[in-house]
Order: sequence, then C-alpha cells, then structure tokens
Amino acid sequence: MIKSRIAALAVAIALGLGMAAVAQAQAGGYRINTGDGWLDGRMGEVDTFGRRHRDPFVSEVTTLGAPRSLVVELLDSRGWAPGDIYMACSIASVLGIGCARVVERYDANPGRGWGRIAQDMGIKPGSPEFHALKRGTVSTYSRWGYPIDIDSRDRVDWSDGPRGRGQGQTGAARARGAVQDASGQPGRGQGQAQGERGRGNQDAGPRGQGQQGQGNRNRDRQDDGPGRGRGNRGD
Repeated sequence: MIKSRIAALAVAIALGLGMAAVAQAQAGGYRINTGDGWLDGRMGEVDTFGRRHRDPFVSEVTTLGAPRSLVVELLDSRGWAPGDIYMACSIASVLGIGCARVVERYDANPGRGWGRIAQDMGIKPGSPEFHALKRGTVSTYSRWGYPIDIDSRDRVDWSDGPRGRGQGQTGAARARGAVQDASGQPGRGQGQAQGERGRGNQDAGPRGQGQQGQGNRNRDRQDDGPGRGRGNRGD
C-alpha cells in the first residue's frame, strides 16, 4: 500500500514538473526552434509584440484564419506564448487547415519544437511551404508598419507600437491576399475583380458598330430575298 502511494506521488510530481516546464517554455517565448535562424528571431519579436500590443496581435492572427475565440483562449486560459500562437496559425494557414489542429499537435508533443512539428505535418526545410511561412511573416511586419525582407538582419523593438493601422485592406481582404500559398501565387481576389471589370467593358462595346452591322444585314435580306441574305450565313 505504501509503495503504491509513493509510486503514485512520484508520477504526480513528474507530471507536474513536465507541465511546468512546458508552460515556462511557452511563457518565455524564446524556445521557438523552427530550424531557421531568421524565423526564430522574428518569432521572438512577434512574441514581444503580442505581449506589448495584445489587440493588434489578436487581429493579425485572425487574418491567418484563426477564430478570435481560439486566440483569446490560448492567451488567457491555456498559457500559450504569442509567438507560439502565431507559429501554429501560420502553419495552419500554409497547409490550409484549422489552427486548432496544429494546436492539438503541439500540445501532444511538448518540447518537440516547431521545426519538428512543421516537418511532421509536411513542411520541410527549404520547401515552398517553408518559404511561404517566411513570406507570411514579412507580410505581418508590413501590416504592422515595419517592412522587412526575408533573411534581413535588422531588428525591430516595437517601441513605437504598430504603425499605419486602419490603412489598406480590411482583415478579410488581407487574409485572401496577403499570405501567399505554397506555390508563391498571391490571392486571387484582386485579379478576379480586374478580370470581371475587363469583361464588363468588352460587353459594353461600341454600340454604333453593332447597330450599323444590323442595318447592313437588313439591306442584304431585302436585296437577296427571303432565306438568301448573307446575314443568314453569318458573314
């Protein structure tokens, strides 16, 4: 009896220490470990931004397709670091799946690191999907008013907070166009809209020519008689 109680107590202590280690790693926001030095540094900065500027951070993650309720729950109830939240939802956006699925995978593999999690889900280092993660990060910085380039070494400390808010597209439009897909193609919304405008102009066309052509066909019918006009042959 005593041995079983001691064993149960040891298991409880081990589980408690393990959960504490995971919480500390997430709360610190420094153990992102994506396997890419540039992305690691940017995720550390994103983590700092999320802690200092909660509302614009939450809004930005929703543009990646994550429900606002999930982002708030991860921040407030589950002790997730902002950098981890952003990384999970970025992976989900690139793969075209729900952010909750990536969250579940990460929770089931504490301490595994985002680089391993991404590979397990099909995003290999150097792949188009991995580059899409980096392009998405560049887009986020741009929307916050801090343009950067992929693999640039400049650092951002967010001392001025997000700049240029309220300009440009709304969240729904940004979600379609800002984060490019794995093939590197931008969202289709703008191109489709331009195409439809172009078709509209073609349909409108010069009316004078159409009316003139109809008049010529009518004269042909009168000259050639019923059923023999050139207009009936489509000339």
